[in-house]
Amino acid sequence: MKKLLSLVLVLSVMLGATSLALAQGPSGELEIFSWWAGDEGPALEALIARYSEINPNVEVINATVTGGSGVNAKAVLKTRMLGGDPPDSFQVHAGQELIGTWVVADRMEDLTPLFEEQGWMEAFPQGLLDLISTDEGIWSVPVNIHRSNVLWFVPSKLEEWGVEVPASWADFLAICPTLKEAGVTPLALGENWTVNHLWESVALSILGADGWNGLWDGSVSFTSPEAVAVWDTFGQVLDCTNEDAASLSWQQATDMVVGGTAAFNVMGDWAAGYMVTTLGLVPGEGFGWAAAPGTDGVFMMLSDSFGLPVGAKNRDAALAWLTLLGSAEGQDIFNPLKGSIPANLGGDVTNGDLYNPYLQSAAADWASNTIVGSLVHGAVAPESFTSNFATVMEIFLTSRDATATANAAQAVALQSGIGA
Repeated sequence: MKKLLSLVLVLSVMLGATSLALAQGPSGELEIFSWWAGDEGPALEALIARYSEINPNVEVINATVTGGSGVNAKAVLKTRMLGGDPPDSFQVHAGQELIGTWVVADRMEDLTPLFEEQGWMEAFPQGLLDLISTDEGIWSVPVNIHRSNVLWFVPSKLEEWGVEVPASWADFLAICPTLKEAGVTPLALGENWTVNHLWESVALSILGADGWNGLWDGSVSFTSPEAVAVWDTFGQVLDCTNEDAASLSWQQATDMVVGGTAAFNVMGDWAAGYMVTTLGLVPGEGFGWAAAPGTDGVFMMLSDSFGLPVGAKNRDAALAWLTLLGSAEGQDIFNPLKGSIPANLGGDVTNGDLYNPYLQSAAADWASNTIVGSLVHGAVAPESFTSNFATVMEIFLTSRDATATANAAQAVALQSGIGA
């Protein structure tokens, strides 16, 4: 009898300890891997602060690798993933950037159970769910929606120079001489990836939404006349940019517009986050915006998301991180600082205390525009294409031969399984 009572007591103590541990949540370390450093850091830091409040027994390791659009982080991540040392969770662009690389390699966990548990099957737009899913599962948690095809400018400067916001690239090319004569760079450009970023807005304007989508489903060839024409227009636009582009970050290209040495810049709306959060500018006064020339009514989207690698050292802490990321609360903490809008439909986008006029206008466009995915930011093509597109771009920058460049792009597309 005494032995039975002792056993009951031991089991009660064990169950009590287990219940306490569950009540306390995860513990240990959580390594979060991203490229959100510097000016993009405050939004991530705000999320981490909230996570630490909810999960006080977890030490968060903020492992960032600097470099716009993740150009450096992706290389480091590849080394770690192939070496069997994945971070607990890592930033990736939603879509083929993850699915075409680490999902097909069986390196990611299916997050469908988390989505069902949290009620996210109804909380995220179906089109976004489709982007992050395959027939085998859901692979990442989107924390935001960014727009790629945005033209930035300072309204008072345009008035001073006597030019208007161009509705098309033909309009832009028409005002280039006027701006140059005033000693102003017509279009500010930065390092290599921002050149590709500009190209996709030019391509969208020439091809339209259907033609752009056709490049990625194989129904439009990169060697078709309309696709070749993209390079012709792109070359003319490049002639209106700054010669020192390769030495500038995207922030420095934005600074040219803010400082009045350049008239326009095509950049994603993280530029709005930079201008508001870092530079302290007021949307509509310190800076203005429009759809990139020729793309009005089309929203070229990308989404930052996080997944759960197979073999994550602290899986429980990572799941708690993903739970916060996907929640309306987490997205309303993150997005006002990042310059993006919530992917979760429960986000409080009509709250003017949280979301500034630019973000509210982006939310309205997201709800009403035709939606297409970004190439440069991982939505529409596998990494095998995007990584080799740098070579395609180099062919054009060196030769300015539209036909040769189009042939190279089509070859890369076929090698990547696009249109094959």
